Amino acid sequence: MNVILTVSSPPHITGRDTTTRRMRDVLIALLPACAFGVYVYGNAALATLAVAALSAVVAEFLFQKIVGKKTTVSDLSAIITGILLGLNLSPAAPLWIPVIGSFFAIIVVKQLFGGLGQNFLNPALAARAFLLASFPYHSTNWAFPSLAPDAVAGPTYLDLIKQDPTFVPEMADYMALLFGKEGGTIGEASAVALVVGGIYLLLRRVISWRIPVSYIGSFLLFAFVFGRDAFFSSHILFEVLGGGLLMGAFFMATDYATSPISPGGKIVMGIGCGFLTVIIRFYGGYPEGVSYAILLMNLLVPVIDKYARPRVYGKARKSFKPKAFGPKREAKA
Repeated sequence: MNVILTVSSPPHITGRDTTTRRMRDVLIALLPACAFGVYVYGNAALATLAVAALSAVVAEFLFQKIVGKKTTVSDLSAIITGILLGLNLSPAAPLWIPVIGSFFAIIVVKQLFGGLGQNFLNPALAARAFLLASFPYHSTNWAFPSLAPDAVAGPTYLDLIKQDPTFVPEMADYMALLFGKEGGTIGEASAVALVVGGIYLLLRRVISWRIPVSYIGSFLLFAFVFGRDAFFSSHILFEVLGGGLLMGAFFMATDYATSPISPGGKIVMGIGCGFLTVIIRFYGGYPEGVSYAILLMNLLVPVIDKYARPRVYGKARKSFKPKAFGPKREAKA
């Protein structure tokens, strides 16, 4: 019997895992946060998420058609970028805000640098930073949930602690922070929904535990040590639930293209994000610090990968000098 052997270049070990499969898992993980955001904020949140996702897909499709590249909208990465951007926006923002943000995220941050896997910044967070700098009013005009019809818009707890010297964390309603009765972005509606999505990603092994655990853990440590008013005086639960820490730790800092490759590098990334989030939130003028902390660490990923790269198996150190085999030959006079 004739046997036909197929010769190909490595790698020879393949699996069922694909980009579309992973993006589908991320989409499933985001569903609890999206559903809860729509539940508490109503049709405004649904419209924002839908417009952001649709705009991201259209932006990627049009750009790739114009430049003559293969269309990749079927891999779901553009939809994920749009949804993540929508979750980082206020439901009170006009619908042209997510359109501009999605086009910026897809074209400027992602496609102009080569497409999926080539961008050096998280597209959704870069778009949020761009919108915050360009349209600060629409980016910080926080709507309150439809579950509280007597409150239409106002500052979040993190805004209050920056603006009102009389406000203290003891005045916060922690149940509201847990179950979406406090104003903020759509994705911050429920900490429980974000944790459920994060656990799903961990169980599916879509993300590594190293970045979320080191990020949240270092944030808790630095927040407790530095404190808002004095050392060792922070209210840890308030700091964790009062902003976008959970969404950033599970869904933003873990982005494949903008996070380190090595296990040690992921831990360094998480610790850096935690430290910068505390510094920006406590001592900066902006009440939140997650977005800028992750973006700053994105810029340091090449350096982290360079120095946290594990040693290649079998590679000798530079100082290692192998001994010559066999009897020594005497030098001739």
